[in-house]
Amino acid sequence: MQSDLAIVILNYNTCHLLNTYLPSVVNYSNGHRIIFVDNASKDESVSFVKENYPQIELIQLDKNYGFTGGYNRALKQIEAKYYCLLNTDVQVTENWTQPIINLMESDETIAVCQPKLLSYIKKNKFEYAGAAGGYIDYLGYPFCAGRVFETIEEDKGQYDQIKEIFWASGAAFFIRSELYHAFGGLDENYFAHFEEIDLCWRLKNAGYKIFTNPLSKVYHLGGGTLNKTSPFKTYLNFRNSLLTLYKNLPQDKVNSILRKRKILDFIAALTFLLKRNGEFSSVIKAYKDFKKMKSQYKKSTSQTYPSCVYHKSIVIQNKLKSKHTFTQLQ
Repeated sequence: MQSDLAIVILNYNTCHLLNTYLPSVVNYSNGHRIIFVDNASKDESVSFVKENYPQIELIQLDKNYGFTGGYNRALKQIEAKYYCLLNTDVQVTENWTQPIINLMESDETIAVCQPKLLSYIKKNKFEYAGAAGGYIDYLGYPFCAGRVFETIEEDKGQYDQIKEIFWASGAAFFIRSELYHAFGGLDENYFAHFEEIDLCWRLKNAGYKIFTNPLSKVYHLGGGTLNKTSPFKTYLNFRNSLLTLYKNLPQDKVNSILRKRKILDFIAALTFLLKRNGEFSSVIKAYKDFKKMKSQYKKSTSQTYPSCVYHKSIVIQNKLKSKHTFTQLQ
């Protein structure tokens, strides 16, 4: 039987987080279905949920399919009008689902929506991966209202407007189930990172909208599975960013944009080399694997950039012109 919303939590070895974050989801989800999907964890995650939260539905996968594959396999088994893809390290607040559903019900062209994401550690500040809504510059570098590179703003209500954005955070990602399946879900080649940006871009190229609704608020720890400075995470971010550009850019812009990206990414790689933190080789491997993988994809038939693209280089604006906040960019 189909319900209006299924809250789907994908897990891999995060039992240490569940006692902190699951109670809020159970207490504040207004009777919506909660489904816990386990990516063949080796810790006690599954037994913890079984013993402490028998009201939560459980899907156990036979191996770790990553963020993308795990969700794709689980959501094929779940009937609902809307899905909320929710990380295990998110603390939700009272009435967090209804403002999102009300907004999406009011406009059928809204495919995806996210709440306002604040830091679980510093609750007066935005959270890195999503903040008050995601944007992207014309070279494919993502940033957020409330977070530009490493500058994370204090939440003073400055971004408390319901508005269209470019991408929504995968930490708390509401999407129409029909569109999730029609567009093939998350790209499983990505494994993790940048997959929500790619899906949002594909939806926007087809004429759908992505929104943020700050009337809904959640707190995100971040880095629960992969640390922000992990070389593997760096590899995934660079490789998947390149794949996203190749798949979604207007055809007449792909080659020129990728040439410009290569220059900036090379500078970033040199910076990593000087720091000797292992991320230099991650960038090199990302480019090698991108070249191998891009033949699997057809280029987009889109003729223009979709809405909410920043038509300057966020790198230049931030690093050379000292524009560190979203308001300064505007």
